[in-house]
Amino acid sequence: MTIKATRSALLIVTLVLGILAALLPAAAQRPAIAPRVGVLAVAFSASSPMAETFRQAMRELGYTEGRNILIEWRYAGGRYDLLPGLAAELVGRKVDVIVTESTVATLAAKKTGATIPIVMALAADPVGSGLVRSLARPGGNITGLSMMLPELAAKRLELLKELVPRAARVAVLANPDTPWHRVSLTKIRGAARALRVQPQFVEARAPDAFERAFAAMKSGRADALQVLGDPVFFNTRSRLLQLAERNRLPAIYEEGAMVHDGGLMAWGVNFAHLFQRAAWYVDKILRGAKPADLPIEQPTKFELVLNLKTAKALGLTIPQSLLLRADEVIR
Repeated sequence: MTIKATRSALLIVTLVLGILAALLPAAAQRPAIAPRVGVLAVAFSASSPMAETFRQAMRELGYTEGRNILIEWRYAGGRYDLLPGLAAELVGRKVDVIVTESTVATLAAKKTGATIPIVMALAADPVGSGLVRSLARPGGNITGLSMMLPELAAKRLELLKELVPRAARVAVLANPDTPWHRVSLTKIRGAARALRVQPQFVEARAPDAFERAFAAMKSGRADALQVLGDPVFFNTRSRLLQLAERNRLPAIYEEGAMVHDGGLMAWGVNFAHLFQRAAWYVDKILRGAKPADLPIEQPTKFELVLNLKTAKALGLTIPQSLLLRADEVIR
């Protein structure tokens, strides 16, 4: 090779290296595509405390919204009929994971037919609702957490009877459109026989049916009320609480928020803890884990919340046995 050719080759190499050196910093500064997480909710809006709990849990796992993760919240406002469309929206947005906060939301996400991983934050009865094959081996694209609500329904009736020993007739408010309520009613029926209580099953699909439901309770001479957990009931809890107060019905609920807003008693799982654990599942999936390989968790801690103000207004004295077991007492 001549000296002239060598110099030309060196010049070309120098130019190429210079171009690469100029391009590399720009490539290094270019952000990677942030994963997109969709949340499908019936009872909790994007501005609710549960939404902030989920975001905080994601931050603690190293995800900052808008920088290395995007969260798209779809809220049905207590309307089951909106869920299929909202689920389809999330699928169309090509989210990497869908987080669902109820059994009905999970069913809607599953029915899209998409293979996107689904994390259940609050699922009442995943196996009984046909969402997964088993808790240990869910299979498919769904995993997350179970609230065991049908199994706990009988225990709530026992607690209500302990608080109101005179109760011979107990009304049970259920939503026929909520998949797991039918199983809960079966559990309650068995517990009622053991407690020598006559259950009265009353249905309400929407808030406009609440008045009729409480009128039926009154005509059935109900002494107390058990309200099954339900997104529709939770979203319109102020109306339910007003009617329970007006009809002077001691009632037990499944969510502590009902008692904070004036209800008498609640016993159930800690929703905030379940949303925190849902973030853990999302992190695992974003790092490459498959939903089918992640067993579904069951709650290990249950909270009893009592409202002494409401008890006093109803002329009830809460037994010391319940007060000693309470996790929170509102005075």
